[in-house]
Amino acid sequence: MGKLFYVVGASGAGKDTVIDSARELFGDHLVIAHRYITRSVLTGRENHVALTEVEFEQRIKHRMFSMHWQAHGLRYGIGKEIENWLASGVNVMVNGSRAYLPYAKEVFGRRLQVVWVAVRPDILQQRLEARERENNEDITERLERAIRYDAVRPTSAILIDNSGSEQDTARQVQEKLEQIIRLPFAEKV
Repeated sequence: MGKLFYVVGASGAGKDTVIDSARELFGDHLVIAHRYITRSVLTGRENHVALTEVEFEQRIKHRMFSMHWQAHGLRYGIGKEIENWLASGVNVMVNGSRAYLPYAKEVFGRRLQVVWVAVRPDILQQRLEARERENNEDITERLERAIRYDAVRPTSAILIDNSGSEQDTARQVQEKLEQIIRLPFAEKV
């Protein structure tokens, strides 16, 4: 049975940086699942599958998502295919939602490993301002939400501090995920 690495953090914290590092370091032992989002592929850095509202609703109706949620005026889904991958013994990484974490824990239980991406508030503010997607009120709201969620971070979560360089983040990803990802795989071979 594979492990589900559920990557969460504030918008702008650098979840994509962590996921990209994991892909580069552990691509032979890990599959990165695409998210289905009601957002154009041309917007943002994440490699996702863009859906219209109608397409998203159709996938819900036909139970094609393992998980789905709404945030920031967009809808996000993780396809059912991850359940087959996990059952086949494949480790899977998804870009998740902090608010949806209790449901993910309920569905995936012991297979779920939370990877919490944190960043200092001043760095987060700089990143949000630089991407020019949110107004000042939205940025303030996101900063406050980040502080609230960080205060209730699960103790079992793997913490990645993405306040520094991408190289520092990659080093943390390697150190903190290496044994969990590679050792179980090596034992099966």
